[in-house]
Amino acid sequence: MTTRESARQHATSGGPATRLLTWRPSAPWIRDQLIRHAMVLVMLLIIAYFSYRSARFATLDNLQTIAIAAAPFALIALGQTLVILTGGIDLSVGSVIALSAMTAAYTVKDHPERLWLSVLVAMVTGLAAGSINGFLVSRVNVPPFIATLGMLTTASGLAYVVGQGAPINGLPQNFGDIANNRILGLQIPVLVMIVGIVTLALIMKRTSYGMRVYAVGGNPVAAQIAGVKTTRILFSVYALSGLLAGISGVMLASRVISGPPNLGEGYELDAIAAVVIGGASLLGGRGSILGTALGLFLIQTLNNGLDILVVPAYWQNVIKGALIVAAVTVDVWSAKRRT
Repeated sequence: MTTRESARQHATSGGPATRLLTWRPSAPWIRDQLIRHAMVLVMLLIIAYFSYRSARFATLDNLQTIAIAAAPFALIALGQTLVILTGGIDLSVGSVIALSAMTAAYTVKDHPERLWLSVLVAMVTGLAAGSINGFLVSRVNVPPFIATLGMLTTASGLAYVVGQGAPINGLPQNFGDIANNRILGLQIPVLVMIVGIVTLALIMKRTSYGMRVYAVGGNPVAAQIAGVKTTRILFSVYALSGLLAGISGVMLASRVISGPPNLGEGYELDAIAAVVIGGASLLGGRGSILGTALGLFLIQTLNNGLDILVVPAYWQNVIKGALIVAAVTVDVWSAKRRT
C-alpha cells in the first residue's frame, strides 16, 4: 500500500488527521484561552493604544527607558514572587533598598576607589535583613506580615541613622558607573534584570528547589510529611528577597549618585502589584517568574505611556489600582472555573 493510499484510508477511518481538520474552537475553549492569557492581551492593547497616541512611544530609545526603569523593580519583584509562592509576603523590601543604598553610599564615600566594596556591603546588608525576616518567619513562627512590617520600620530608621538624618551626597562620579556602564550594549541594571529573570525562571521550573517552594506554598503540612525542610525553604526565600533588594538599592543609589534615606519608599507595593498582576496567588502555591516579569513590564509600560501623554500622577494611581483589582478578580474567577 502506498503512502497516499494509507493516508486516504486513515482519513476515511476517522483518525487523528481527520479530527484535526474537522476540529473547530468552541466558545468555552476560546473563553478559557482569553482568561488564561488576559494579561498578555492587556499588554498588547496598552502598547497599541500608546503607539497610536504618541509616535515617541514605539521607539527603541523609549523601550530602553522602560527597561532601565523596570530593572530595580524587577529584582524586588522576583524576590517577592518567591515569598508569595510560599504563602507569605515581604513588606520590608522598600526600606531594605533604602538601608542598602545608604550603606553603599557611606562605604564608597570613605573608599572611593573600591566600588566593588560598596556593592558587597549593600548585598550583605540586604541579605542580613532578609535573613532576619526568614528566621522570624521560619523558626519563631512570627506571621510574615508582622515580621516584615517590623523590618520595614527598623530598616527605614537605620537608613536615617546611617546618614544621620540626611542624604549622603558628594559621592565620587565613578559610583555612577555601576548603573550607567554598558555591557554588550545594555546598561548593567538591565543586564542584571535579564540574568535574574532567566536564572530564577529556570530554577523554579527545572530544579527540586523550585518544586519545594511550590510545595510549601501549596500545602506546607503535606510538604513536610513528604520530607521537605519547610523551615529551610521559608528562610531561603526571605533571605533571597533581601539580597535582591540590596542589589536593587545599590543600583538605584548609583543612578542618582547619592544616598537618599527615603529611597525605595513604596516600592514594595509596586513589587506586590507586579506579582499579583502576573497571576500569582496571594495564598501561595501558584505563580511564575515569567508571569511576574510580564506584570512588571505591564506596570512600567503603563507608567511610561501615561507620562508621555502627560496624565496627572493621581490618575495614574487610580488606573494602576483598577488594574490590580481587575487582575485579582480575573484570577479568582478563573481559579473557581478550574475548580
